[in-house]
Amino acid sequence: MSDKISWDVIVIGGGPAGSTTARYLAEGGVDVLVIDGRDPIGSPLQCGELVPTNEEMQRLCPKVPDIDDLLRTPEHAISLKTSEMHLVPPSGKPLRYNFEGYMLNRVAHDEALVDLAKSRGAKYLVNSRVDSIEGNTIKLRGGKELNAKIIVGAGGHNDPLRRTFWNESSLKIPVKFVLMDGDFGDAVELHFGSMAPGGYAWMFPKKSGANIGVGIQNKFSKNKNINELSNDFISRYGGDITFSGAGSLPMSGTIKTFVKGNYVLVGDSAGMVLPSNGAGITIAMIGGRIAGQVISEHLKDGTSLSEYEKRWNKQMGKVMRNSKRAFFLGSFVLRLPDWMINTMFNRLTKFMVWRFITCRNVFVIF
Repeated sequence: MSDKISWDVIVIGGGPAGSTTARYLAEGGVDVLVIDGRDPIGSPLQCGELVPTNEEMQRLCPKVPDIDDLLRTPEHAISLKTSEMHLVPPSGKPLRYNFEGYMLNRVAHDEALVDLAKSRGAKYLVNSRVDSIEGNTIKLRGGKELNAKIIVGAGGHNDPLRRTFWNESSLKIPVKFVLMDGDFGDAVELHFGSMAPGGYAWMFPKKSGANIGVGIQNKFSKNKNINELSNDFISRYGGDITFSGAGSLPMSGTIKTFVKGNYVLVGDSAGMVLPSNGAGITIAMIGGRIAGQVISEHLKDGTSLSEYEKRWNKQMGKVMRNSKRAFFLGSFVLRLPDWMINTMFNRLTKFMVWRFITCRNVFVIF
């Protein structure tokens, strides 16, 4: 990158939300810089790596247009294509559903999004961290200062823009996971019960391995912490652990406002994670496209930045509301004794359980 210090837009964070925002900003002719503390972007891995196929996304989020233009997952970033999901109660007797998904090589996926944004003209400054933000000025650790007309926070739930200028809190669910070598079939598994109080455990198969982990609500975990619970669950599977990771997910749903003056939040920093299932990668990219397009229009013809929130609500509002409703009801159910959870997973409730997971209104059958 050159020594240029003034930009139309600076995006903090180059993950799926930030790189997608930058891609659509650049496509709109905007001079955009992405700042990220990692090199390469995407490392270290901090998630379960599962995303729906484009066809599945269209069913889950029917009001989102042009899914194929937005979600361009290259073949080399797909570890395994799945066709089935098992929702497993403590009894171990799963409810089986058709589910078309991609298990990603997440690092390769994020690198591909960076390359796509760069191909459109976005610039990147990696291995650099934001120290402070004041007005239109970003100060980096080390003292360098950069200026932008618009600053976008896409740095996750601990994004410096959100941390400084938003005081709204979000429920954060700790997660801990491993990558394990072995043959784990091709069915995605979500496990519910006392092994993951208030959340779920997962086994997501990959080519010659799996991503296995646990996410919990600490207030329901009683005497066990995330380390003990994840170790207990992971020990059920036999295989050599090749990577261990941890992180947290914002699970309260989207925050009240994404825009304050010339500051904009997107992705995890705006709460763009579906609370009922933890999906965040593709949801962040939906938000990133809307943000990039609206900011481009704002700089070109004065479109209000509040249009970003309006378009988000039109495309994702219903899905997010259903997901939040399912999460809060599920939080109550999933802290019940295991034997009670077992009784709730049966042939008669199968369709209702699936509607919870896929962010649909559980009380509407057709």
